[in-house]
Amino acid sequence: MADSTATIRTRKFLTNRLLARKQMVVDIIHPARANISKDELREKLAKMYKVEKEVVFCFGFRTAFGGGKSTGFALIYDNLESAKKFEPKYRLVRHGLMEIKKASRKQRKERKNRGKKLRGTKKAKAAVAKK
Repeated sequence: MADSTATIRTRKFLTNRLLARKQMVVDIIHPARANISKDELREKLAKMYKVEKEVVFCFGFRTAFGGGKSTGFALIYDNLESAKKFEPKYRLVRHGLMEIKKASRKQRKERKNRGKKLRGTKKAKAAVAKK
């Protein structure tokens, strides 16, 4: 996929049937610019592999010393359901497919201190019951 600003090449392509995805190492050559955004990369990979942008997950990019080339990893799921099933929660949050519900700082500290007074399975029961 050649563009005026960046060239995207995939290698070590593997079809993973167990996890319902295609996985690959992505090399980006971008001599004219500092870097390429993951969002832009997702769009270009989706166009290359003829899938929608929501099922493409890119991560682990490192820019080579001196710039001009970046290497990372990409996963393309067969459908959105399998992506939600197999992707780590933090990556789903990055893509806006999930929202984390975090209790307030005070509540977390109170729960931690209640747990200090108990041992074993009672610790988990106390945390749930006190909410």
